[in-house]
Amino acid sequence: MLSAKQKTLNKSIKLSGVGLHNGITADLVIKPADINFGIKFCRVDLEKNNLIDANFKNVIEPILCTKISNKNGVTVSTVEHLMAALFGEGIDNVLVEVNASEIPILDGSANDFVEAIRSVGTKEQSALRQFVYVEKKVEVRDGEKYISIEPAHNDLIIDFEIVYKNPLIRTRRKEFKLSQDNLSEIYNSRTFCLYEDIDFIKSKGLAKGGSLENAIVVKDSNILNDDGLRNRHEFVYHKILDCIGDLMLSGNRIIGHIITSQGGHALTNKLLLKFFSDKSNWSLKSYKLNNKAQVNEILKKPLTASI
Repeated sequence: MLSAKQKTLNKSIKLSGVGLHNGITADLVIKPADINFGIKFCRVDLEKNNLIDANFKNVIEPILCTKISNKNGVTVSTVEHLMAALFGEGIDNVLVEVNASEIPILDGSANDFVEAIRSVGTKEQSALRQFVYVEKKVEVRDGEKYISIEPAHNDLIIDFEIVYKNPLIRTRRKEFKLSQDNLSEIYNSRTFCLYEDIDFIKSKGLAKGGSLENAIVVKDSNILNDDGLRNRHEFVYHKILDCIGDLMLSGNRIIGHIITSQGGHALTNKLLLKFFSDKSNWSLKSYKLNNKAQVNEILKKPLTASI
């Protein structure tokens, strides 16, 4: 049965790797935390004002990654893949310590974070988990880009469309249902870019740590990575992964239906800001463990997804 209670890690996990954008090798320690602690990042390379809440209100400069900041201007970037792993593995309370300004990109997916979490396991805590229920439709448009959220029956659904002029990527659309789908291929899907965009991205001071070891690079109709794609939907699945991670910045798991075309970090953040600005758009609910039928109905999920 799915737990209605909050969870944390059984014990700390450690990872290290290069930052995709700053190119700096960082050490990461994810530690268990008490009930209602939430998810917080701590810049241990700084002596003070170094704690940052993982919250959509703290997002700044969501360009090619999600960056969060505290009121003192201390930042940590590229949090989205880790946040997606914490979402999918059912983690509510952890302290994430990092000794640089960017979370390691690892292989460009969430897979290494998930494996590390599963290697130590999770621990159920005494407090009830709360879910955000969507009560009214809210939408954001930016030219041809679009994202909306609307009520769904006891599920999180993400309907994501990508549109590229590139002949290999093209227009692709997939719908993910938390109640039915296995997260494995989404976890395993890597960030990607077009070969012709690399110089421009680097001219902005980004992708200093990017390589074929942590990103898919597409040139015309060819994938430059020797191992090709991990799954046939890897491009759009990675966008869904990013979306899940950005939604986790709401602080609670959302029960609703997301529909987006050409979405990304900035658009998802605009949606969350608009959605939560009006209390009539949403409600917060928790459920008692002894009502097993109700809990199972609230959020049905295959065990392979591990919430």
